[in-house]
Amino acid sequence: MRAIICRKYGPAETLILGDMDSPGIGPSDIRIRVHAAAINFPDNLIIQGQYQAKPPMPFTPGFEVAGEVIEVGSDVTSYNVGDRIMALTRDGYGGFAEEAAARAELAVSIPEGMDYIMASAFYSSYGTSYYALVQRGRLQQGETLVVLGAAGGVGLACIEIAKALGAKVIAVASSANKLGVAQEHGADHLINYSREDLKQRVLELTDGRGADLCMDTVGGEAFNSMSRCMNHDGRLLIVGFASGQIPEIPANLLLLKNFQMVGIFWWPAVQRNPDQHQASFSHLSDMYRAGKLSPLISRTYPLEKTPEALRAILSRNLTGKLVVTPTSQSF
Repeated sequence: MRAIICRKYGPAETLILGDMDSPGIGPSDIRIRVHAAAINFPDNLIIQGQYQAKPPMPFTPGFEVAGEVIEVGSDVTSYNVGDRIMALTRDGYGGFAEEAAARAELAVSIPEGMDYIMASAFYSSYGTSYYALVQRGRLQQGETLVVLGAAGGVGLACIEIAKALGAKVIAVASSANKLGVAQEHGADHLINYSREDLKQRVLELTDGRGADLCMDTVGGEAFNSMSRCMNHDGRLLIVGFASGQIPEIPANLLLLKNFQMVGIFWWPAVQRNPDQHQASFSHLSDMYRAGKLSPLISRTYPLEKTPEALRAILSRNLTGKLVVTPTSQSF
């Protein structure tokens, strides 16, 4: 099969397009013909040796795929050859290729009406967001959610899910263009933190109460501001640090303001509780079919241009998701 190959740690420019053996599968696995593979920030980390997983060389990066099942393991009863699925790859890499392997119990059927490109952009962004907001954040109808990094894949997914659940959403981003995208996806209020005081505006928009919930994929100064404008019994969800700054918080803030900090690491939770994972995606699929969820695809790339896509995601000017299409057309 054709695949993007990493032979030594380095930036995206060091990757090459070549041939690799098709992935073998175990009794509980499925093999997938990859029609689309989403680009994610950790893909750049893994090829530079900066991620917690360090695959043996040579390897193929990429971990979020959508495609059709072309082989099932001997113990698999949930899928058949020809089924359309979305999944994370079995080993956390191997996605930027014409074929990939995944654990059957963690794969999810693609809802009717959703194409492969959209499915590849749906799986981790909406899965992470649902886990964060519903299972960890306990978001309730009528509560106010602040979304930092609101125009990214996870940010937009959070906005749509929160609105579907009856919450009010304040979108936070660094430009008018990004905020416009967030508004198109349902945000009630917008804050440009490059021009406005984030803490002051959140308090103004909540009549002084502060946020009930905050989804933070940014870290840095935005986190520091939000830690000072959370509501009583608020939940500050820590998802990532796109700013490059991992913040620290004085413990007295938690005591005095009586709010919680909640870590969000979706994939280990999925592996620990596959049944809950499937139930979450059943609800998400219902929302999608009802027209409440619509992943934003910024651009697709053919397989040979995967390095270009990996460079593009490092730009903080992007909205939505980038997708590589090993076996289908790009736009």
